[in-house]
Amino acid sequence: MKFAILAAGEGSRLAEEGIREPKPLVPVLGEPLLDRLVRIFQACGADETLVITNNITERVQAHVRELQAAGAPLQMVVRTTPSSMHSFFELMPLLGQGRFVLTTVDTIFREEEFRAYVEAFRQADEGVDGMMAVTDFVDDEKPLWISTADDLHITGFHDSQELFLQSGAQGDCRFVSGGIYGLSDKCFATLRRCIEGGQSRMRNFQRALVADGLRLRACPFSKILDVDHASDILKAEAFLRN
Repeated sequence: MKFAILAAGEGSRLAEEGIREPKPLVPVLGEPLLDRLVRIFQACGADETLVITNNITERVQAHVRELQAAGAPLQMVVRTTPSSMHSFFELMPLLGQGRFVLTTVDTIFREEEFRAYVEAFRQADEGVDGMMAVTDFVDDEKPLWISTADDLHITGFHDSQELFLQSGAQGDCRFVSGGIYGLSDKCFATLRRCIEGGQSRMRNFQRALVADGLRLRACPFSKILDVDHASDILKAEAFLRN
């Protein structure tokens, strides 16, 4: 199985708050965010890890080359993109056939939960087109809420719980997206249509997956954090220590 890391953002909020490192190189417990993901993916049996970074942060490009020289099975794409969905689109030709796991570079989770998630996705039957990591811990400024049926089949993606209630959609809406996406190549047709239609956010792509009839399941994690602000680094370190 291949893994992919979206690391093409500029990390502007961190920079504005005095963080000098580019986001992929921000250390959490002494380990850069990018390195942490690469290490965990390798421990999960990654055949290859794809990394997309932008044209601006040459330090990140150099760091990826260092990891490659050290033997990490990495392939790098250097492209400045307008959104994470466009970054995903740039990686699409390299992901090939079958299942893969895609994450944002700043996603913080417990390693044992991630390993269980990857194994569950590997073992899922062919009727499962995707498995999304979710959590009922909400610490995001604009979380993407996910409604699910009793069997954790995903019924919709919503900008708020209020909008879920107004939509009349079926299921429970207590989870939010964790920025970890297990998908199969079946999603590529939807991704192409989203790009061609001028869409620009991963949440719109996920909504389109449901609209296209792909069968997605939720995989609950106890907690997932994003590192968007300087204060999030301390939160992430406290979470991982505990």
